[in-house]
Amino acid sequence: MFTGFTDDTVRFLMDLKFHNNTTYFHEQHERYIETVQTPFYDMIEALAPDMRKIDPLMEIRPYKCLSRIHRDTRFSRDKSPYRDHHWFLFRRAAEPRDKCLFYYFEFGPDRLDWGLGIWGENRELMDLLRRKMRANPNGILAMIDDMDLPGKKLIPGGSSFKRMEIPAEIPERLKRWYTARELYISRYDPPRQWAFSGRVLKEVRKDFLALEPMYRLLRGCADEMPQT
Repeated sequence: MFTGFTDDTVRFLMDLKFHNNTTYFHEQHERYIETVQTPFYDMIEALAPDMRKIDPLMEIRPYKCLSRIHRDTRFSRDKSPYRDHHWFLFRRAAEPRDKCLFYYFEFGPDRLDWGLGIWGENRELMDLLRRKMRANPNGILAMIDDMDLPGKKLIPGGSSFKRMEIPAEIPERLKRWYTARELYISRYDPPRQWAFSGRVLKEVRKDFLALEPMYRLLRGCADEMPQT
């Protein structure tokens, strides 16, 4: 049962940051399981029924959802073998991470973040979204307004095309969405103390469910893409 992260979670991740080597991690592996992996797994399991209601095909197995503590250092100047934070993703089972649509949660000594997004740039998916906007601009805008993202402190982010031609039928408030190169929506500056109680689970669940209309819109675009 998830009741929040603990000071021990943060302490282990900070220790790992300053003793970032294989010998130390192997010596502290049981501590990692107890203080870091287990609460993350508990949170994933607590959210799993809600995620399956949003999408019955969502991957909910904790070991598939949680990021690896080991870093891929092949193409990085930073050769530190371990992360000092963790995240988990809820996405369709068996879909590759690159360019996928996903819900996410991230926690570490210097971060607390969650939301909905597309992993990196997915021009094909975003072009399909633009097509839907052109076909029904007022309907898409009404859906976005109904979600009341500013009222819930859910903030759209991601880079945009600076010189993209915007059709006349796109309303002013929809232009930022229309020109998106990449897209994610995240909770703005959540109080860090939430992470140390069940409050964080309550808030994440509420926000994930609030973003369901956007997930369904983007999921529809993803499902229209040719399978490779």
